[in-house]
Amino acid sequence: MKIAGFLLLLTGWGIVLAALALLPAGTARACFAFAGIGVEILGLALVIRSQPFRRVERE
Repeated sequence: MKIAGFLLLLTGWGIVLAALALLPAGTARACFAFAGIGVEILGLALVIRSQPFRRVERE
């Protein structure tokens, strides 16, 4: 799951950079950029959820 999260992070960057390079300024570029940012957020959430957290028990 951690690898999938990192791949989603890279894919999100690719979507944003492709939108900036290929699309003319306007609504389409903004929509694709926001979609790429959304993919990055999903990837970050997946990476964070796959981390094992230790719970400290108090006496």
